Amino acid sequence: MPLTKSKFRQKCLKKLAKANNERRYYTTYLSNRALLREIKSEKRKNILFYYPLPNEADIRKVLQIMRKKHNIYVPFMVGKSFKMVPFRLPLKKKKFGIFEAGNTLRDIKKIDIAIVPTVGVDGNLQRVGFGKGMYDRFFEKLQKRPYTIFIQPELCYTKEKICDAYDVTGDILITPTKKIINKAMPKKRK
Repeated sequence: MPLTKSKFRQKCLKKLAKANNERRYYTTYLSNRALLREIKSEKRKNILFYYPLPNEADIRKVLQIMRKKHNIYVPFMVGKSFKMVPFRLPLKKKKFGIFEAGNTLRDIKKIDIAIVPTVGVDGNLQRVGFGKGMYDRFFEKLQKRPYTIFIQPELCYTKEKICDAYDVTGDILITPTKKIINKAMPKKRK
């Protein structure tokens, strides 16, 4: 029986739920260290972060470090997608338990780097998310594709190509134990 995206998503969500909480601090440290190195190597100013849910990679440490010298944006849910808003405190808990910064009238259209949480990744380095399609709709509206970094708290990867054409493709996948570079993507854009 062939692997489908929904079956793979369920398998990955189970794996994330079983992730060893005793190692969580160490795996968070490893993920943050790898993410910080990747962002610093890019030397770009406008970065889209996410504020983590309990089963996503906790990148708050990198967010705090990068906000000192970079323009940091986070998602603000609007309908079935989201828009970018500047990261500023206090954050408010919204739909799906997501913490968001306050809304803004600014229409931010350009980012250099997008850091995107994933549930799983397929052989094309395309994202399997929670099934709502918010990142897919968001990326579709962008004028220029940013350098896209996928991050997972536990590696959940299949070599099979199970995603749809509209699913977001990453340039790199970072996990606590592994870094996978998408060789099919053009070289880094400066």
